[in-house]
Amino acid sequence: MNSHHDHDNRTVLSIATSKVISAPPTMRIFGAIETLTQWGFRRLPIVDPGTHRLKGIITARDVIDFLGGGELFNLINVKHDGNFLAAINESVSKIMKTDVRTLHPDATLNEALDIILRDRIGGIPIVDEDGVLNGILTERDVLKILCRSHAATPVESVMTRSLLVQQPDCPLSTVTKVMTEHQFRRLPIVKNDVLFGIITATDIVRYIGTGRVFEKLVTGDVAEVMNIPVRDLLSGNLFTTDPDATVTDAARAMMAKKVGALPVIDQSRLVGLITEFDLVRAFSPVNGDRR
Repeated sequence: MNSHHDHDNRTVLSIATSKVISAPPTMRIFGAIETLTQWGFRRLPIVDPGTHRLKGIITARDVIDFLGGGELFNLINVKHDGNFLAAINESVSKIMKTDVRTLHPDATLNEALDIILRDRIGGIPIVDEDGVLNGILTERDVLKILCRSHAATPVESVMTRSLLVQQPDCPLSTVTKVMTEHQFRRLPIVKNDVLFGIITATDIVRYIGTGRVFEKLVTGDVAEVMNIPVRDLLSGNLFTTDPDATVTDAARAMMAKKVGALPVIDQSRLVGLITEFDLVRAFSPVNGDRR
């Protein structure tokens, strides 16, 4: 698609979110998860409270890793011997990423696209030469701009087809492992070929951040947190699209519904998933042929 030259010179700061919610490195992990939940965000920059310099970032995916997906789980499993309550009271600096891809306020939209598409990063903090946080640019911010121009490409030509699905009764611990192993933010939940819903990293963060998790705790052991069947965490609304819809239709539906992905349904069967990332790549003037 070649109709994007008008976007090329935009600076990232002109389309980014400039009112950024951030947290200090001393905030407890539970506090950070509560903040993500309260604002409905997938990522939280961690900054020095005095200078506002960026120290790191915590994402919904890091929370999944911490809960039982990957290396961060050692904080619960090894250091706290499985005690979830003790582990979530550690400071967020224990699980934040410190090696953060950033953009300068003067960077162009195309430079941002290059990082998003190459590194599959959904949100990039914008910092000035002193390392001070000025804003954050997300896939959604970029998509808002890109989808203003109409594209007739059908959803089926850019959707992800090979999907890893889980059953409604599988425990949360299985889901967090699969998500971390495959670096997924969401998994379709399917039974007998029927789509029950999509479990997202944000749904799992919300389960902790709203305090619902404490209803499950008797001894405080992480197994009590993670044995919940995934069906209990699915959010009620399920928005879908079909293979013949255009990428513009899909992008606008995602914006309107404030969701990061749409299951693609053909004759009541799940045939794919289209995500914000897929759409950014479809609209992007710098997309090349990366898959």
